[in-house]
Amino acid sequence: MKGGGGGGGGGAVSVTTGKRRWRSLVIGVLFLVILSMLVPLAFLLGLHNGFHSPNPNPNGYVPVHKTSFVSDLKIYDKYENSETFNHAENYRSTHINDLVKKLAPNISKDVRNNFPDGAKTETSDMSATDTSHHSKVTPVSPPAVPQSLPNTSNSKIAGTVADTGRGGVDENENCELKFGSYCLWRREHREEMKDTMVKKLKDQLFVARAYYPSIAKLPSQDKLTRALRQNIQEVERVLSESATDVDLPPGIEKKIQRMEAAITKAKSVPVDCSNVDKKFRQILDMTNDEANFHMKQSAFLYQLAVQTMPKSLHCLSMRLIVEYFKSPSVVIELSQADRFSDPSLHHYVIFSTNVLASSVVINSTVFCARESKNQVFHVLTDGQNYFAMKLWFFRNTFKEATVQVLNIEQLNLESHDKVILIQMFLPVEYRVSLLNVDGPSIHSKMQYISVFSHLHYLLPEIFQSLTKVVVLDDDVVVQKDLSALWDINMGGKVNGAVQSCSVSLGQLKSYLGENSYDKNSCAWMSGLNIVDLARWRELDLTKTYRRLVREVSMGEESKEAVALRGSLLTFQDLVYALDGVWALSGLGHDYGLNIEAIKKAAVLHYNGNMKPWLELGIPRYKKFWKKFLNQEDQLLSECNVHP
Repeated sequence: MKGGGGGGGGGAVSVTTGKRRWRSLVIGVLFLVILSMLVPLAFLLGLHNGFHSPNPNPNGYVPVHKTSFVSDLKIYDKYENSETFNHAENYRSTHINDLVKKLAPNISKDVRNNFPDGAKTETSDMSATDTSHHSKVTPVSPPAVPQSLPNTSNSKIAGTVADTGRGGVDENENCELKFGSYCLWRREHREEMKDTMVKKLKDQLFVARAYYPSIAKLPSQDKLTRALRQNIQEVERVLSESATDVDLPPGIEKKIQRMEAAITKAKSVPVDCSNVDKKFRQILDMTNDEANFHMKQSAFLYQLAVQTMPKSLHCLSMRLIVEYFKSPSVVIELSQADRFSDPSLHHYVIFSTNVLASSVVINSTVFCARESKNQVFHVLTDGQNYFAMKLWFFRNTFKEATVQVLNIEQLNLESHDKVILIQMFLPVEYRVSLLNVDGPSIHSKMQYISVFSHLHYLLPEIFQSLTKVVVLDDDVVVQKDLSALWDINMGGKVNGAVQSCSVSLGQLKSYLGENSYDKNSCAWMSGLNIVDLARWRELDLTKTYRRLVREVSMGEESKEAVALRGSLLTFQDLVYALDGVWALSGLGHDYGLNIEAIKKAAVLHYNGNMKPWLELGIPRYKKFWKKFLNQEDQLLSECNVHP
């Protein structure tokens, strides 16, 4: 009986357990059924991936996110550009972020919130510190370029950044203060907006997203809410599949019209403006960040193109070096050695590391000369370009003129000059900003001046047997005979140069210091200079320059900044002003030069960043340079040299 009773009790337990399992299965099935009904419902309500936000929003509002492409960068300024910089979010990637961080220039100051106060402070400071002049000149530096990049351009721009704020300075002036000639190049090469339909769709999507949350909160606007949501989904789908106008599907005009109608109706509905205002401000900030980033990136790429040697010119230099060592050893210059030191001849000195540029200077000078047999050219270069220069001027003849190529690293000079000879110093160019504070507003004007480098002050020691030389920069083109320069009586002056009276030494007094000098004197320009070496040695100007350099070098100024102050003060009261028709400057940065004035000038100086051998060169001025280029040389075609 006990056993039977025990068996009956075990059966009851089994039945109870089976019922519990059945109930669990029923509950699970009911849960799955309910879940399967909720998922489509949630999708219809707009809670899928395209409409979620970091803070869950039951209304299905689509937030506008800043991309990491922009947020990882420090924005240094706030420009008001007319372009629209909108890109698909899937364009961003970690690789691009890392690349931009490496290449972006180091502009450290964020002046977003300091413009008004900065402008007032700058104006008051200039008025208080300079009462005798109406303008202030400040050397301006370009965006920094990584030091590892080779600087093969014959121009360097040095100085400190002038922060003028917004007071009275328009966008173009403000841009030029920051980036210099890049802004001139950008204005000239501005392109019309492309893919306007895609950009219009993006703009409509932004506006619809801004209004959608406020409309969705109004029960009486269910129909409008559904219309907005449907249009947002359609536009998102189109933009995910189309990046250009060509990729847009047919009938896109109708979608744009429907979206525009929905937005117009949403604007007519009284809503809480705080959310709409917040989203529009977010869109504005994002667009400004995009614009600032692209401006910064473009300016850097411009500087990179300016300060690095083009691939074709690098190829030419390498090919010449290889050909030099493959050719049999020939003593080229022994037969003409006497001409190199003959003071009765006309000697021209060129500092250059650019084979083509120096060749154009010599070719144009010889071509325009009445007699070339009394012309001697001395090309000073560094060890890296010496053999390429040597072979080029051996392969190419210039009528009866003589060309000597010197390696500055092998010059037999005094021991204290060896430090200067380690590095090739080319003529130094400066971009200066003139800030006119005569009225309630500030007006800015950019000027470019160029002066001698450290190496120029070794000329009396390098050419000890010569008494007078003409110094030419390698970015000039000669259009007339220069022999008349040797007949000029400079009256005891040392440096014959064209002066730039738009910049006076008095305007540079904050940069030149309180030394005794004529504040009304004009700044002089390198490019074309007739130098009396005999008078130079008599006054020992090299010693004067070194003393001035030592005084300035005690601070934190760059070598280029030292060269500016030293050059302007060394030749104080020793500059003979050449007539302006001898040389015309600005062909490397000024788009507005008069063609008739260009044709009348004896020498054209391409000072600035847009050199004629670069793709960035100003097209309308390139023809004056290219006509003196020997384009028949086989190496030019093999290296694809087509400036």
